[in-house]
Amino acid sequence: MKIGFAGMSHLGIVTSAATAAKGFDVVIYGTPAMISEPGLPELLAVNQSRIKPITNPGALKDCDLVVVSLDVSTDIGNHSDLTGLRQLIAQLPPVATLVILSQVPPGFTRSLKLPNVYYQVETLIFGRAVERALHPERYMIGCANPSAPLPDSYAKWLQAFDCPILPMRYESAELAKISINMFLVSSVATTNTLAEVCEAIGADWNEIAPALRLDKRIGQHAYLSPGLGIAGGNLERDLITVRTLAEQHGTDASIVTAWLANSRYRRDWVLRKLHEHIGEPIAVWGLAYKQDTASTKNSPALALLELLKGFRVQTYDPAVKGTATSALEACADAAVLVVMTPWKEFSSYSAAQLAGKMKGRVVIDPFAMLDGQQLTADGFMYHRVGGE
Repeated sequence: MKIGFAGMSHLGIVTSAATAAKGFDVVIYGTPAMISEPGLPELLAVNQSRIKPITNPGALKDCDLVVVSLDVSTDIGNHSDLTGLRQLIAQLPPVATLVILSQVPPGFTRSLKLPNVYYQVETLIFGRAVERALHPERYMIGCANPSAPLPDSYAKWLQAFDCPILPMRYESAELAKISINMFLVSSVATTNTLAEVCEAIGADWNEIAPALRLDKRIGQHAYLSPGLGIAGGNLERDLITVRTLAEQHGTDASIVTAWLANSRYRRDWVLRKLHEHIGEPIAVWGLAYKQDTASTKNSPALALLELLKGFRVQTYDPAVKGTATSALEACADAAVLVVMTPWKEFSSYSAAQLAGKMKGRVVIDPFAMLDGQQLTADGFMYHRVGGE
């Protein structure tokens, strides 16, 4: 069985590699993006023999199934830009079964007016994309007729990943991913709000979170790690989509506006701490919006750098180009160290190493990557989110 993929951005590269790993012959169309993802080089190396690049989209007509897997970018206002996706779909020849894997707003798939088209909710998470592609929790499938059986080729592909398959109408599937992200945002916003209360009253969020994980209504997998608001492209894009739909249809989405405002406020937590410790240069560890990815979309670190124009800033990120060659190099003579991305690498540095490089003794570490107790014992002023 041969499965075609059109659109070799982050989503297409990872999903096609995972498909090849399940034993399918894979045909890929599109220029591969330069991405960084744990486990991806190894996955591609093992399965490269089953992946065939093509330059003519017409060759996709010979595939049993074609998956449109182009990442949908967002504009400056975090609205989806569907131009590239529509152009890609227009290039495709008629195929037996077409699956739209790219994230789209409700109404998009039905508007295509194509036969045998399905919408599949993508569950890509930067930094965990390979794991998620190989071991999905479930598949949510948008169908013209949810009660009808899926085409044999499509069903065979999905069944190879051994997870629940949930057919639903197009619009339900398109809204399902947004719904998941909205529940995630509610956890993020609630956690950040309570973490700041902890800082103000002398409580410690790290002591509270374990109790919440033992509550069956919240659970062990709840997102309870305080941070710097909503980063990346997808979460804010989905909030904007829901707010736009509410405006169009006269429903209330004031809670979404509140979440967006809360995210902007949380993003500036580091800046508020920096106001208490004026000094230069400022060392910034981490520019990616989260660990294990090179993506800087909606990165709190970039927002901070924009506000620090005029100050001397020394940056380091293990995946983002154009920074110092090492974390310690970025700390040379720094008055303040700010940790903006929770890369695992950062937890390996000791108070003694920082003291040997920095001229100042201030560390602002929102994600508690460093040993705060040791830093405090060695004379550093240490700040983290949700406690001191």
